[in-house]
Order: sequence, then structure tokens, then C-alpha cells
Amino acid sequence: MKHWLIIDLEATTDRGGWPVEEMEIIEIGAVLISRTGREIDHFQSYVKPAQRPILTEFCKTLTHISQDNIDSAPSLEEVWVRFEEWLGGYEEHLAGWCSWGDYDRRQLQRDWREHRLDSSLARLPHMNLKQRFAKSRQLSRPVSLDAALSLAGFCFHGQPHRALEDARNTARLLPVTVH
Repeated sequence: MKHWLIIDLEATTDRGGWPVEEMEIIEIGAVLISRTGREIDHFQSYVKPAQRPILTEFCKTLTHISQDNIDSAPSLEEVWVRFEEWLGGYEEHLAGWCSWGDYDRRQLQRDWREHRLDSSLARLPHMNLKQRFAKSRQLSRPVSLDAALSLAGFCFHGQPHRALEDARNTARLLPVTVH
């Protein structure tokens, strides 16, 4: 049976948001799950942004990620090497990867190009679980992760806007969305 990888990113931002092109990853969370939703393994790392290494107060409050976490974090290039090493043992068993919405996929694709990173994910299919959930529930438009969890009869577990917790909560929706 093939597994799915669910990825969530946290990124630099400020009140009112920044243009997506200016956002940088500050945390990567990934959960490897079976098709039934059982967690097999996970990956989490902070990432030190190159262009704006000082987090805004809004970003720190939203994500609960401290400046100390970021100051001591490795670069995206270093984290991505670790991520690929972690993923390597599972790659042949992957059906694809998911994210809640399309932001995470676009951010990763932009960073892979900008930092010239090789990614095994680039060769795997991506599923926008937010769109897929809305379609499976015949909703008129996609909803937030919290709203989707509520519609599925779940409560959010953990701290919102933390990559690993968001990935784990997204993973809970895969079995009730993909049949």
C-alpha cells in the first residue's frame, strides 16, 4: 500500500501579509501517513530565512515561533538536505504529497528554483487537499483547515500555525476525503 506525505510550511509575514514572492520558509512540518491515516513518521525543522532573518512581532505571535528558534536554525539548503535524507527511506512507497491549499506547493517550487535544490517531491504528484475536500463534500468553495476539521467531526489538535501540528491535522482529513 502506498503512503502519502503531508507538508505544511510556516513563513515570514507581517500584519496584512507580504507579497508571496517575499515570504520565506521559517518552519517545515511533514507527516508520512498510510492511506488509512496512521502516522508512520514525521519531520520538523525550523529554517533561518536569508532575506529577512528578523521575525516581525505579528509573525512571532501568529506562529509561536521565537526569534531564538530562528537565530539557531539552519539554512533552507541545510534543512532540505536533511529532509531529503529522511524522505529517502520512504520514497519508493509514496503515492504523492499533499498540502492544505496551494501555497505550500508554490512556495516550495519557488525555493527549489531559487536555491537550486534537488527535490524528490518535484517528481511526485501533489494533491491540494483543500480543493479535494471541498469537492468531496460538494461545498460551494474551499474552507479553512479548522472549518474542514469541524465538518469532518474533528477538533484541531495542537497549536495552529505550527507546521507539524498543521500537517498532522491536515493528515486527519486525508482518509475522509480520498476514498
